[in-house]
Amino acid sequence: MDLVIDGAVAMNHAGAPSPTRALREADRIDVAAVEAWMDQHVEGFAGPLEILGFEGGQSNPTFLLVTASASYVLRKKPTGDLLPSAHAIDREYRVISALADSEVPVAHLRGYCDDASLVGTEFYLMDYQPGRIFTNPLLDGSTPQERSAIYDSMNVTLARLHRVDWRGVGLGEFGRPEKFVERQLSRWSKQYSLSRSEDVASMELLRDWLVAHVPDDEQATITHGDYRLGNLIYDQDTPTLAAVLDWELATIGHPFSDLAFNCMTYHLPAGHPVAAGFVGADLAALGIPEEDEYLEAYAERSGRDPRPHWRFYMAFSLFRTAAIQQGVYARALRGNANSTIAHQFGEGYRIVADAGLRLTS
Repeated sequence: MDLVIDGAVAMNHAGAPSPTRALREADRIDVAAVEAWMDQHVEGFAGPLEILGFEGGQSNPTFLLVTASASYVLRKKPTGDLLPSAHAIDREYRVISALADSEVPVAHLRGYCDDASLVGTEFYLMDYQPGRIFTNPLLDGSTPQERSAIYDSMNVTLARLHRVDWRGVGLGEFGRPEKFVERQLSRWSKQYSLSRSEDVASMELLRDWLVAHVPDDEQATITHGDYRLGNLIYDQDTPTLAAVLDWELATIGHPFSDLAFNCMTYHLPAGHPVAAGFVGADLAALGIPEEDEYLEAYAERSGRDPRPHWRFYMAFSLFRTAAIQQGVYARALRGNANSTIAHQFGEGYRIVADAGLRLTS
């Protein structure tokens, strides 16, 4: 799992500003061109404009735009050769727009630009959302009561997302819910094959088991696709969710794929830099709910019980995540990654794949 900020700006666990940097040559940002676009398309905008890059993020590069009176976040595709269907920021923009008036908190959008000449690719702009991002799932420095409330708010919001009337908010053509899991298995198997840099037996064995054990329980909701603690902004002073970030992988799909991705921490080792979880930690002492408690709370709030086929959906999410991490690692090997820690995903995706394979026995 990508445990660094990837999708919008926020505050880190300690309350300090997320790390930024001066623009690099590789960023290909024409500040004057962006300022001219904002002057035409963003109500209330007044330059001059300063643009800073964010450290971290493995997918779509994200930048902080600062003026004397307001701050914004620009999110764009990366440059270079990209895998098919990856980095779909137009879909991000569409789903965030659709959820603007729902119970799911999202950032306030300012506009979308399909003119790649400005910053090298398409981009969209949103308001800066103040708050906190917790990148360590064990929430170091929090009290047990705070941890419990933070995870409960995460659970509440996911259940609310899965209750949204996706057709009613204009997403009737946003995805194809039929045979979602089968198509996802095919997609991530192909993505993994395209980016694979070596043979990893656990990936092959896990994929084969999943193909043979797909449950017959089709359901359809909006799915975030990357719903985890590091993609959530919490209020600065309370454990309340203020915004859900990084909707790149959102679609209409099976809600339990979302929930299982959210719960992968229960199957990954505590303390790993890119595949961090709860294994080895005392969750009761920390105030973090056990997996069964978390699933029960979700079932009550969503009206959907994931437990009959939970082993499959968890193994599926671990396979999918390992395939994504392998893509990050492959970009690092090509020199096209957006983070200095991207090479660590080489070890991370093997850990994730092994965790998934253990569920098949």
